[in-house]
Amino acid sequence: MRLPVRAVRQAQRPQPSPTVRAVPGVPNVPGDLDALAAHPDKDVPFAVVRGLAARVRAAGFRRVTELDPWQSTRLGPVEVTAAPALHGVPEVTFVLRHEGRTVFFGADTLRVPALDEVARRFPEIDLALLPINGLRIRPALNRQVVMDARQAAELTAVLRPRLAVPIHYAFTAGRLREATVLKLVRDRPDLYRDAAADLAPDTAVHVLAPGQPLLL
Repeated sequence: MRLPVRAVRQAQRPQPSPTVRAVPGVPNVPGDLDALAAHPDKDVPFAVVRGLAARVRAAGFRRVTELDPWQSTRLGPVEVTAAPALHGVPEVTFVLRHEGRTVFFGADTLRVPALDEVARRFPEIDLALLPINGLRIRPALNRQVVMDARQAAELTAVLRPRLAVPIHYAFTAGRLREATVLKLVRDRPDLYRDAAADLAPDTAVHVLAPGQPLLL
């Protein structure tokens, strides 16, 4: 199974990929939706958190399925199951299954106890994609909205994936917003790698260059 995983180097407006065939995800900021609207193939199927479908359809997409945690759908040959999440906006994480392989996509959630259920329902995870930037909102008394590297490693120990890839560590919202609104740890995937080596030594951590595929 060749999975096009990327170490996410996010800018304010991510560019749509012409090779996208299905999207399990949470387009929850204006830049995400702008990029979606620019995508030429409006028949790409989406799985999104409940309540978000109207915004994705407003971007021109017709095949949108809303999911609550533990509901499933199929996007082509891939079975997609929503799992719990907690973020600054409504969100779910996802478990993707295809041809005997299982992938957990952690979106940009906090580390919450409800995620432990993923390990119970899916005891053999091949790959976990986990956010690690520890994003905080400065005007909200530095309220944390994304797990940090240590918390991601703790979740790795619970999920016990064969492979893990850190994501969201290169997120940028621009110098002004980061000085006044957002606080995060950027470009330190080594923090996750080292913490995972300590807490989840049986999981192989891969830090990928942007666009680099990972073969499962």
